[in-house]
Amino acid sequence: MKTAKKIVFWTLVTFAIIQFIPIDRVNKPVDHAVNFVEAKNTPEKIRELIKGACYDCHSNETVYPKYAFIAPVSWSVKSHVNDGRERLNFSIWGTYNKELKESMLTRAAETVQNKLMPLPGYIVYHKEANLTEAQRKLLSNYFEEMLKNKSY
Repeated sequence: MKTAKKIVFWTLVTFAIIQFIPIDRVNKPVDHAVNFVEAKNTPEKIRELIKGACYDCHSNETVYPKYAFIAPVSWSVKSHVNDGRERLNFSIWGTYNKELKESMLTRAAETVQNKLMPLPGYIVYHKEANLTEAQRKLLSNYFEEMLKNKSY
């Protein structure tokens, strides 16, 4: 019994200490001239879908939920955001070259249509990201239309 109490005590102490490990949650400023939804004059319905389902991980406009301030969950959330921004950052869309935009749009259309994005774990806490089949089709069609018309 004494060992169990020590384990619980040190687990709680460790949990308390890791809360003081800082995580950078500061978003970089957004240049509206290169931000995807503004630069592309995205229709309102598409804009709402992208902002609701994609922007938290794929832009510099991340809104961190309350659970993202509790370690070790905060580390996982920050890792997902960093990874998402590396793969596609809508806030710096206008700075990408043509080939990169084509690749990103192709991949975005595929991942949305194949239900690989948004991630299932994200949908649990963000109901607005739980896209219907019609919304997925609308979003992927928008990306495919941009590719077809080379209007990226």
